[in-house]
Formats: sequence, structure tokens, C-alpha cells
Amino acid sequence: MQLDIGDSFRIRSFASDDAGALIRYADNRSVWLGLRDRFPHPYTAADAAAWLEASQRQEPETRFAIASAKELIGGIGLELQEDVYRHAAEIGYWLGEPFWGRGIATRAVRALTGWAFAQFPLVRIHARVFSSNPASARVLEKCGYEAEGRCRLAVRKDGRWLDELIYARVNPDVPLQVDQ
Repeated sequence: MQLDIGDSFRIRSFASDDAGALIRYADNRSVWLGLRDRFPHPYTAADAAAWLEASQRQEPETRFAIASAKELIGGIGLELQEDVYRHAAEIGYWLGEPFWGRGIATRAVRALTGWAFAQFPLVRIHARVFSSNPASARVLEKCGYEAEGRCRLAVRKDGRWLDELIYARVNPDVPLQVDQ
């Protein structure tokens, strides 16, 4: 899969030669602080190899690289939900610190959201953001995600208690009749 997001950046499938760039940008404490603990820190060559192997086997493909013309600079993906939540997905993303503040994450989230609504029978996509990461909340707001709630003291990250902010976007092309 490949989606052009402008200025020579794109969302694309992971490739086996992404390991070096993945380690270079993912092995960063500032990146890790905004992500769940399942994202390793430090980020090692073994972590990159395991991630790339799993990503290349996934079906359907829902995890992607954010890349410049020359290398991977981050990641973005969906977790398709199950059971009664089967028409929902959670979106997650990260960028290497040298690429922060350039609008790349906003373009990536906007593009993947549109692609996901077209690709899967989704009614909603949601994201969970740590209260310590207002830049990520702004990315979601610029992409049409609405704040739905604050879960107080829901996250324990790096020895600190944080609130979790819930954002969601509903598929505008799905006519719904909601039971109240």
C-alpha cells in the first residue's frame, strides 16, 4: 500500500530494509514518552526485526511506515476492533523527533483515516492520547477528530500518572440511525 501525503512524504508498507531508520528514529525517549509501553525503549535491532517481520505477515495490512523519499521516518496504523466493536478501529502514529512540527503527522492521519473508511466497514476511528502530549491532540483535531472524553489518571507512564484523552471521528459516509 502507498498513499502520497505531499511534499515527498508518503504512507507505505514496511520494507525489510527499514530496520536502520526504524532504530534511528524509534530509539528516542521523547518519542517513547508519547506511546504505550509496548513500544520498546530502548528500541533495539531485535525490536526492529521483530516489528518488520510481523508487519510483513499481517492480514489485512493495517500497520504502515511514514516515509520521506529516502527513508522511514515514523509509523502509523490501525487496530481493527472485534466483537460488538467490529465497526471501529483505533489509530496510532509516531514520528521521528527531527520531523515534528512540520505537519507530516497531520497529513498522515488525514490520509490514513480516509483510506481506512474506504477500505474497511468502519463507522468510527478513535485515538487515545496522553494528556502530556497536546501536539498529538492538535493533530487529531486538525483531522476532524472530536474530543469525546478525559479518563482521569488512566495512564501510568515513566513513573507519572497521566490523564488519557479520547478522540474520535465518525465516518461521514455512513448513514446511521442511533438508538437512544
